[in-house]
Amino acid sequence: MKNKLDELLKLRAKARMGGGQKRIDKQHAQGRMTARERLALLLDQGSFEEFDMFKTHRCTQFGLADQEFLGDGVVTGYGTINGRIVYVFSHDFTVLGGSLSETFAEKICKIMDLAAKNGAPIIGLNDSGGARIQEGIESLAGYTEIFFRNVMNSGVIPQISAIFGPCAGGAVYSPALTDFSIMVKGNSYMFLTGPKVVKSVTHEDVTEEELGGAMVHATKSGVIHYAAESGPDAIDYIKKLLAYIPQNNLESPPVITNDDPPDRRDEELNSIIPDNPNLSYDIKEVINRTVDHGEFLEVQTEFAPNLVIGFGRFDGHPVGIVANQPEYLAGVLDNDSSIKGARFVRFCDCFNIPIVTFVDVPGFLPGTVQEYNGIIRNGAKMLYAYAEATVPKVTVVTRKAYGGAYCVMSSKHLRGDINYAWPTAEIAVMGAKGAVEVLYGRESRKQTDPEAFLAEKEKEYADAVANPFPAAKRGYIDDIIEPARTRFRITKALQLLKNKRDTNPMKKHGNIPL
Repeated sequence: MKNKLDELLKLRAKARMGGGQKRIDKQHAQGRMTARERLALLLDQGSFEEFDMFKTHRCTQFGLADQEFLGDGVVTGYGTINGRIVYVFSHDFTVLGGSLSETFAEKICKIMDLAAKNGAPIIGLNDSGGARIQEGIESLAGYTEIFFRNVMNSGVIPQISAIFGPCAGGAVYSPALTDFSIMVKGNSYMFLTGPKVVKSVTHEDVTEEELGGAMVHATKSGVIHYAAESGPDAIDYIKKLLAYIPQNNLESPPVITNDDPPDRRDEELNSIIPDNPNLSYDIKEVINRTVDHGEFLEVQTEFAPNLVIGFGRFDGHPVGIVANQPEYLAGVLDNDSSIKGARFVRFCDCFNIPIVTFVDVPGFLPGTVQEYNGIIRNGAKMLYAYAEATVPKVTVVTRKAYGGAYCVMSSKHLRGDINYAWPTAEIAVMGAKGAVEVLYGRESRKQTDPEAFLAEKEKEYADAVANPFPAAKRGYIDDIIEPARTRFRITKALQLLKNKRDTNPMKKHGNIPL
């Protein structure tokens, strides 16, 4: 027995070395952690239980018969994060560049199936050169088996991806299908076709960083949700995300003990809206002053910053927050912000996370660029997401809520449960100035003093329409509240809605305007 135990320990030690010390040293020299080092940082100490440590590839072609590594380039298993079970896989770049083989995929699929059966999040730590070309169709089949499970598990268990190195070709689709994707600045990249292929097809000279670096996907494509400063920062962000998310779609989000008084007033909010309607303010300050302890975890910060999304808590209960940002493009909705907001709203609805919406939106961004890129279709995604959502929805109109953008931003007409407005709210088809130019433009040209005439009509319109009282009279706004009491009113509304039950018509699924 002792000889067998010794042999087992030797094999375990060999498996833990991956591709060997030389390749581990090379990984460290590039500023990257190994697969196991990342898992050690992610999971609670001593909680990791590994599966398939001894699994190897079956391919004997193209020299692979002489390159057999225990574990075959991916570490899989389960552990805990702050005491909560998670299932994990971590690519090992030291083994054949982390390339995916048939058996590599089998290991990941096994862990994904276990996660789904046991109702726990799945976290993938990606660092792979892509498909193992020696295996051909087997590796392609393996990728597709993973994609299929990403789709089947969507909305059932939380799925999180982090990219710590290369992620190219078909490998990019799994992170794209997960709920949240994270990259490391300067040390990871994602693209379907690399710089050499781009050069040969389009004659563009582009580097890996320029083509698919973290900041490219954080600012331009919107593919990722967080661009981390380092590997440890990426792992820390995963832990922060999980703190707001339930284990699966049948559970409620995790509630923590709260010592921030729910009825805490914030007098600064009574003066945060500028008297001049054309001046901006930071909606994040409104969010920070209302959530527990000012703790707000923003998502997709650099992409479409005219819309702010992220997680916070009210009296210890997690919520998803969506807010127009007046400091950027006056908070207008455009193609990118509509897509960003719609996907976040749908995620929250999947996992029973109430949605709090702060509205200050002058409308949709006009122009040929927006129209040609589908603002009608993309704006409809936001509308669809809010209408479809059955979780508790609390809305606060802080200032402007104009036209179709008012409708889209969790209005009462899209089953908003509790809709509040500050006294500074302006709810109308359009701003007073624009409305008066449409209504009285021709008549003003007949006046001896057109400017004075239009100014008078603008004030008349603002007093009559561009304020929260007409909406309140019709019940579209449930109450006009003092800004300093916003935290208390949102908390009370969420308490009121904690047992809310809402349903959608029976159907296979809707047809969102993709």
